[in-house]
Amino acid sequence: MSAQTLLEGRLSVQAALDAGSRTIHQLLIDEKKRYDWHLSQIARQADAAGIPLTYRPRADIDGMAIGTSHGGLVAVVGERRFSSLDALMEVDSAAFIVMLDGIEDPYNFGGVIRALYVAGAHGLVVRPRNWTSASAIVGRASAGASERIPMAIAQNSAEAAEFFRAQGLVIVQTDNIDHSTALFSADLTQPLFLLIGGERRGLTRSMLQRADMQLRIPYGREFSGSLGTVSAAAIIAFEVMRQRS
Repeated sequence: MSAQTLLEGRLSVQAALDAGSRTIHQLLIDEKKRYDWHLSQIARQADAAGIPLTYRPRADIDGMAIGTSHGGLVAVVGERRFSSLDALMEVDSAAFIVMLDGIEDPYNFGGVIRALYVAGAHGLVVRPRNWTSASAIVGRASAGASERIPMAIAQNSAEAAEFFRAQGLVIVQTDNIDHSTALFSADLTQPLFLLIGGERRGLTRSMLQRADMQLRIPYGREFSGSLGTVSAAAIIAFEVMRQRS
């Protein structure tokens, strides 16, 4: 039997229902929210899909959930379904694929996915990792985007970069070195594979040397620190969207 975990809250559960990103084994709704309009719509959709639904006391749901922002709805779900790397290339415009490599905080992981999805990234690549225990956190932090965005697995960033370079994508990563290209001067309309490193260690030096383009986010004043992962990812993703719009 596949591993089971929880999704919490309307946005995460609705996204999983819409996207078919994983098997949903059961929905549990606060019995006092039986006539809540939003939850009743989800209940109808679940019933049409043959998903078991039960109404339970709020204390039961609180006891299952990790957070307190579930709004009276949790879903018992299976493992996330993943696409292949090839499937991420099945897009109608210049591909914009992103790999998240080494992000350890599930709130940051979810925040980055939310920004990438809203800005129009076509797909996400991650390394093999069991995010099962953090699915509820990632789902809430991403406002359900982690269930909606196509996602594939690569063993490491070098393997992924080699694959997408062979598909004609430009390999891009961020670095504040002197010869890097300022973000707003770069051509981001071409097919891109963007590598985003983790909060602590970032990308390896060997991976940095493999990149075709190194981007620098310009600052408005002197500042020696770096932006957080979520902020940097959002700035780059929305500049890609701006240039392509």
